[in-house]
Amino acid sequence: MSDPLEERVLAYLREHRVMTLATRGDHGPWAAAVFYVNDGFELCFLSAPSTRHCTDIAAHARVAATIQEDYGDWAAIRGIQLEGVARELDGDDAERARRLYGEKFPIVGKLAQAPAEIAAAFAKIRWYRIVPDRLWFIDNSVRFGHRAQVIAAPQR
Repeated sequence: MSDPLEERVLAYLREHRVMTLATRGDHGPWAAAVFYVNDGFELCFLSAPSTRHCTDIAAHARVAATIQEDYGDWAAIRGIQLEGVARELDGDDAERARRLYGEKFPIVGKLAQAPAEIAAAFAKIRWYRIVPDRLWFIDNSVRFGHRAQVIAAPQR
């Protein structure tokens, strides 16, 4: 039998599209909103390797991310906070990310039919994956400030 909390978190990941990715690099901390698709608890996104967040990832793979809505009702707040390792994908891993992304964002799955500027932009992107080693689900509907750890840090 599956864990009800994990199922709620996976459903939340499927229902949402944008994460705020936090990185660090030579110029300090940085945050960028990126579209993502989940593969279980792992998150795949695409971006140009020249962006600040991708150059940060190339230098320092540790990242943090949040996924949430713009809530007006504090009692309804739900969201995800995570930390883990990000890396650029290639080969079969990149193809899997592209396929999953295309299922969530059909324009990617039908790139040949996309407007020319989108197709040109996709020629410059790379695929990335975040593997969380700690993940929390925030759910104020349980009680104000409720935060449940779904993935615990590995024992060292």
